Amino acid sequence: MADSTADATETNADTLRRELQKVLTEILYDGGGKDRGETEDCFGVLKAIDEAIRILTCLRKVESKKSESDMSPVEVPKEFICTLSNTIMIEPVIIASGQTYEKRYITEWLKHERTCPKSKEVLSHCLWIPNHLINELITQWCRVNKVDRQKPSDEIVTEMFTGDIEALLQRISSSSSVADQIEAAKELRRQTKRFPNVRVFFVAGIHDSITRLLSPLSALGEAVDSNPELQENIVTALFNLSILENNKTVIAENRLVIPLLTKSLKQGTAETRRNAAATLSSLSAIDSNKIIIGNSEAVKALIDLVEEGDLLATKEATSTVFNLCIVLENKEKAVSAGLIPAATKKIKAGSNVDELLSLLALISTHNRAIEEMDKLGFIYDLFKILRKPSCLLTGENAVVIVFNMCDRNRDKSRLKVVGEEENQHGTFTKLAKQGSVRAVRKAQGILQWIKRFVTGKEPQRA
Repeated sequence: MADSTADATETNADTLRRELQKVLTEILYDGGGKDRGETEDCFGVLKAIDEAIRILTCLRKVESKKSESDMSPVEVPKEFICTLSNTIMIEPVIIASGQTYEKRYITEWLKHERTCPKSKEVLSHCLWIPNHLINELITQWCRVNKVDRQKPSDEIVTEMFTGDIEALLQRISSSSSVADQIEAAKELRRQTKRFPNVRVFFVAGIHDSITRLLSPLSALGEAVDSNPELQENIVTALFNLSILENNKTVIAENRLVIPLLTKSLKQGTAETRRNAAATLSSLSAIDSNKIIIGNSEAVKALIDLVEEGDLLATKEATSTVFNLCIVLENKEKAVSAGLIPAATKKIKAGSNVDELLSLLALISTHNRAIEEMDKLGFIYDLFKILRKPSCLLTGENAVVIVFNMCDRNRDKSRLKVVGEEENQHGTFTKLAKQGSVRAVRKAQGILQWIKRFVTGKEPQRA
């Protein structure tokens, strides 16, 4: 008899749950946040709400009759679960598509996407409003089923957008078709660009993820560019991952990274070469990485790209070499790898002048760098730049190089050349009046040398 009563109670509870599911669907379909102007529609929704509350009340009475030993896990109505968090909603909100989501999760989604996660439709706006109806129904359902409902939280959502990353990585690193590897790498590239959470999760949450990502390129050996589209997408995804500060050291210390980036500086599409340089630039922001990269063949490959690359590739390569040359021992390596002729050739051609002058100003404290600039007659190119500098920083870097060329070797022949430039164009007098603070200081120093060693007149002392 007891079993029969329990079965009847369970049957009644199941019936009530099905009725509740039907009413909830009706409520969400008719009143899911779209604009409503029809009085009849509104009245229908209100009736449905009253019915839902009635069913919940009955369900509560039925459930209360069941003994604890008969209790089984309660099935949560799918309308109460956010499809982004996969949990019961705490703060349900409606977006422009009429769909309801957990506030924290949809807010994070809308920072990166302008589509509805469920319907995929493009949203007319990215605003949301509280769904008080669903919130009240969830509250009553939790009370009936003795489910503890969590309280709202300000905790940052970190797990979203990471669900399919492991699967993408598996497709890239497996022996599947190249076409499938390319599609997976392209999607990973997209996600690592758009979602900061993915950058965190990829390195910290997946074992050996960097090695697995690069394994298809590593397996190709010297023919790393035999699948240029795959190479481009993998290298670009690696760049996206390197943006995150906490990832930089882990990436640079992986044994595959620097060799593969070095090959990609030489081979592959123009975008691959640019992004390989950009990745090294990003990694070289960390001091320990400057040593790792400086001790590799990447330095020579970067300088070759400075000379041969397009405007953007040269810019990225120059930025990387600049970062590396902050470390003293890397200056010698850069000069030995041919930096001076590569950079001066590009400047003479009028390309990437501002970036390259910044790099040469940094390295112009190196004696061998000065000697090579002198042999190439680069001082005359600096004079042309100083007569009409494109900006204060360009003038500053050019005069710093001239100053260092004179300071490192004050022979009269070089100072005579500088003096002739001053006599003909007043270059350094103008700069001493109109340049940046640093440029004024260097120009004044040069003028003093001219007076002392060229004209034979000592500068006036106060």
